[in-house]
Amino acid sequence: MAQIDNMPWFDAHLDLAMMEALGRNMTASPAEAGGPDLPASVTLPSLAAGSVRAALGTIFTEGGGIDRRIGYPLGDAQSAFTVGTRQLQIYRRWADAGLCSLPAATAEAAVAPLSGNSSLRIGILIEGADIVREPAELTWWARYGVVAVGLAWWHASRYAGGNGTPPDDPRAGLSSSGRAMVVEMDRLGLVHDASHLADRAFAELLDTTDRVVMASHSNCRTLLGDAKNQRHLTDEQIRAIASRGGVIGLNLYSRFLDPACDKSGRCTVTTAVRHVEQICQLVGSRRHVGLGTDADGGFSAARLPEGINLPSDYSKLIDELTRLGWADADIRGFTSGNFLRLFPMLSGT
Repeated sequence: MAQIDNMPWFDAHLDLAMMEALGRNMTASPAEAGGPDLPASVTLPSLAAGSVRAALGTIFTEGGGIDRRIGYPLGDAQSAFTVGTRQLQIYRRWADAGLCSLPAATAEAAVAPLSGNSSLRIGILIEGADIVREPAELTWWARYGVVAVGLAWWHASRYAGGNGTPPDDPRAGLSSSGRAMVVEMDRLGLVHDASHLADRAFAELLDTTDRVVMASHSNCRTLLGDAKNQRHLTDEQIRAIASRGGVIGLNLYSRFLDPACDKSGRCTVTTAVRHVEQICQLVGSRRHVGLGTDADGGFSAARLPEGINLPSDYSKLIDELTRLGWADADIRGFTSGNFLRLFPMLSGT
């Protein structure tokens, strides 16, 4: 049996700063934190209680969003930068208070060490690259903890088509600025996140770089029964990510695990693990799966799988993998090891 107590977690997608920007007290317990999408699941104390030792914390901004705490007018690079840097300052404030540490992406980017000696190590994931006013600015972002970038969210950004961009839209691929951004990411050693890319942008990303590509919080499109749903990965995309040495993070939003749960509320842990097993069968390996919960990313704990209300409940995923015959080494890869191969600066060693 797996030694659950010895298995720390790496969560590859948490909208931590966004939740604080929207009014959640991320230093309180979930029951006392307030803010949107209650009941809450993720706060800094609940992550610690659930043995989440490393995470990709996003800077999430919404192009065209009406909530100016996280939204900006589409195409307005300066407004996007302003909103994004507010979230960066949240992570820096937590690090200064010793609530987390923010390792820089590369030695080149680490002009000065950042403060923070918490057991929680956060690498910043830019979810929607409009906040970067031009590719040359990426060095500045990497200096302050950015380790991965997704070029778009739902809408097309100035760099790439998002998963809400129609396939026949001329903006569905990479723009010329997007290709320059990819080159700069590769120079800095930042990881490409494909979770929100339109299918054409995904394909053009693979044509532009030979580096690792991950999907921080996506599931299997074939299991969701909608071949046109660009939010999740086709079998071909899953194989492509694995062929690059990438990792796919299991998204725990019930609707993204089984469309039938859109109305019924919560799917089962068995349904969630089915997506993990599908990926492993497609690529012939258990080295390309991990956790990218997206917990509290615009939905409450009541939309997580049954029995998972807090990070301390992630052990139910281990129970199911153990039931399916996974060895301890493979389970350790799923809980943290696979993503730590991509982000060794978050290993704590």
